Amino acid sequence: MITSPYDKYRQSSVQTSTPAQLVIMLYDGAIRFVKMALDGLSKQEYEKSNLNFGKAQSIISELMGTLDHSYEVSKGLFSLYEYTNHLLIEANIHRNPEKAHEALGYLGELRETWLQASKLPNAQNENVHG
Repeated sequence: MITSPYDKYRQSSVQTSTPAQLVIMLYDGAIRFVKMALDGLSKQEYEKSNLNFGKAQSIISELMGTLDHSYEVSKGLFSLYEYTNHLLIEANIHRNPEKAHEALGYLGELRETWLQASKLPNAQNENVHG
């Protein structure tokens, strides 16, 4: 049962969002978790970094799983998600912030692309993430 006003707001915003807005929210979450993982690495709090890298990877896996492969662009997105996921695994295993920063760069660019695409006419009706 959701009791806090913030949680009620978040649930409402998810339920009333367009598919493109939901994808942007997923990117926001992945970016936030990678930044938290980087913070954990910098403080040598490896449990924190491991947990947050895992959360970011889960979001990327969700993005990969929801791609509509009837769109040509989905193949490229899938490959980019796969590579980004690989970077996060490497960053986590080797405690390598450079790999995490590279992944953050891709996530930020993808988020910006989705944000711009969501503003185009017909963006509400088509979405490669099904």
